[in-house]
Amino acid sequence: MSGDTEDCPQLELEVVIGFNGHVFSGMVAHPDREHLIYCLGCNVIIKSLLTNKKDILYGHTNNVSCVTVSKSGRYVASGQVTFMGFKADVIIWDFSKKCIHARLQLHKAKVEAIAFSPRDKYLVTLGGQDDSTVVVWNVETKEAICGSPASAHSAGHCLTVQFCNNTDDVFASAGCGTIRVWELDLANRKIRATECQTGQLKRIVKCIEIQHDDAYFYCGTTSGDILKVNMKTRLLNSFGPVKQKFIKGVIAMKVLKTGDLLVGSGDGILTLCSESNFKTLKQVQLEGGVTSVTLRGEGQQFFVGTEASQIYRFNYVDFKEKLIVTSHSSAVWDVAFPYGSSELFATCSENNIRVWHTETSKEMLRISVPNMTCNAISFTPDGKSIMSAWSDGKIRGFTPETGQLKLTVHNAHTIGVTAIAITRDNSRIVSGGGEGQVRVWEILADSHSLLETMKEHKASINCIKIKSNDKECVTASSDGACVIWDLVRFVRNQMVLANTLFKTVCYHPEEYQIITSGTDRKIAYWEVYDGSAIRMLEGSLSGAINGMHITLDGKHFVTGGDDKLVKLWAYENGEMTHVGIGHSGSITSLKICPNSKFIISTSKDGGVLRWRYPQPVH
Repeated sequence: MSGDTEDCPQLELEVVIGFNGHVFSGMVAHPDREHLIYCLGCNVIIKSLLTNKKDILYGHTNNVSCVTVSKSGRYVASGQVTFMGFKADVIIWDFSKKCIHARLQLHKAKVEAIAFSPRDKYLVTLGGQDDSTVVVWNVETKEAICGSPASAHSAGHCLTVQFCNNTDDVFASAGCGTIRVWELDLANRKIRATECQTGQLKRIVKCIEIQHDDAYFYCGTTSGDILKVNMKTRLLNSFGPVKQKFIKGVIAMKVLKTGDLLVGSGDGILTLCSESNFKTLKQVQLEGGVTSVTLRGEGQQFFVGTEASQIYRFNYVDFKEKLIVTSHSSAVWDVAFPYGSSELFATCSENNIRVWHTETSKEMLRISVPNMTCNAISFTPDGKSIMSAWSDGKIRGFTPETGQLKLTVHNAHTIGVTAIAITRDNSRIVSGGGEGQVRVWEILADSHSLLETMKEHKASINCIKIKSNDKECVTASSDGACVIWDLVRFVRNQMVLANTLFKTVCYHPEEYQIITSGTDRKIAYWEVYDGSAIRMLEGSLSGAINGMHITLDGKHFVTGGDDKLVKLWAYENGEMTHVGIGHSGSITSLKICPNSKFIISTSKDGGVLRWRYPQPVH
């Protein structure tokens, strides 16, 4: 049986936890006031503000770099990054049908910014630093009308573009050493640019906002001030604030109907300031630098996205933030359920561990360890601790209710702790490190001691599983070996070898077989008794298999990896029964919850997805 997914029934994707807060202006509110549109990896997410339901737009081949919506709401457009020498796609989506209206290919390496004209006639796209061109497209015919270098000199690099509110023929662009107003000459298929004069001021502009009557436009700069430019004369009108500049630059802006400005800065402060002298009227500190500000309707309500991958909702009147979306801002490396409970699950990534409520997908607890990466987590079988493996070589134990640190094993491994498992009697931890050592620790009420160090592996330990009687464990390593260890005598019982970097291993519940997978894309069944190979399946057509988990009855197991697909397999015959399409980054880990209602999978783009486990699986 191969990893071909063509004819497989699909797993039902129920919940997507994830938002890429690093993309500037990577979140926009739909004009219908009912949807929020934002990017996660190479997908575009449409989230209903009323039901919380999420639709995913698939089509990009790499990470989405910008997203926008047309004034009528009929179209959504998104651009992506790609590799040097390759074309970076712009996709125009039909919002109501949730399908591709047009795929536009001209820019190289990256699409920096995009904007629709007010009557949905045109889309202007801006290439990244390696492309540096402005192209105007006809939305209906899906063809390029004209293009031009974005800046007058090669050192100039354009970062943002914005159409006027009342005419389809004029737009503004700005960036490093350039602020321009463009006029479209449709008859001659040309765009003509006029450089705006700013005198002695030299600024790098990150965002543009145009007044509702198109008289002036504002440029938010990395220097932390705002330039006000006359649209007709192309001259600098004023700039400010002069004294209290916005720290870490002005990253996102929105003009309100009152004329006042919402300003999001790189230090995480959202400011309401007056349009006349840029004086601060109200201010709120958020977590992570502000990267997106978008208005719902007229602006009585608005949404703010930050680099910490959080989305806040504000009401204009009280100017108080309400956190509505939280997610990991970097790769999620592991997921774990408490022993025998499906109510909660934990995930880990750089800087933190998070505990989620399974049914509601709400974040219940966040445990932060700054500047460290948590590589693996496991609940103790008694449910009283979350044990975690960290890049600084420490094992840390936390209480799942409060997140309080209750155990630290210093210098557990020299090149970081990469895998961890706990015995059923809660008395021992088996840990693996980047240097290839497997260590067994005894955990007492207020102390711990090293029982044994087992040295067979030559590379990092990627997965550890302990047999239910606590007398044996299996370790999977990047050295191409899986070792079955005797935890009574601390010696090797058996070793299986393959031409692969083993990423994951599971005991069958009856514990007479193990299944492994890794970079060779194979799923292998092995006999525990003598280490002999029983069966080999083609697990994936592209990329490593990084995660695997088996059901309690042993009839099915799930896999996930670099092909971004969640696959459900029948153990007995090795047939793939279901496939889950939804991840936009490589899958790092996945678990079936103990009551077999859901599958939780995590990925390198920071996404955490919940799938409905098919009932019954035949």
